[in-house]
Amino acid sequence: MQISTFDDLLAAARQQPEPQRLLLVFARAELPDGATAAERARFEAGQGGALVPQVCVDKSPHELQDFATLIEESQLFAPDWSIAFVAALSGRDGQPPTAADVDRALDRMVESVKAGRLDGLMPVDRHGHAVRLG
Repeated sequence: MQISTFDDLLAAARQQPEPQRLLLVFARAELPDGATAAERARFEAGQGGALVPQVCVDKSPHELQDFATLIEESQLFAPDWSIAFVAALSGRDGQPPTAADVDRALDRMVESVKAGRLDGLMPVDRHGHAVRLG
């Protein structure tokens, strides 16, 4: 299965033999301190900037109908997000991941986003499409 949208990932997570949790870090683009005039111009044109984590959440794949549902929910807790980073965490022996496992994984995701280490994370835009950053 090719995964190019959030809804593709959602469908794939629902098909896994072990229970899954979808982990999401919502980030907003901000202009870093000390930005140059060229960086400011690019940012004002909708490009560049630094992605700063705002909120992280976890969801069961069965809690979400589709990306549109997630967008609607996100308006309550992170209305100005630019990119959402998504990963899946698998349970074991028919049991979903524990709350402690989820918390540790979300903490690692937030730190990875802050450091720009995005391997293993699927960045999606506000339309639910996977994007390539860099």
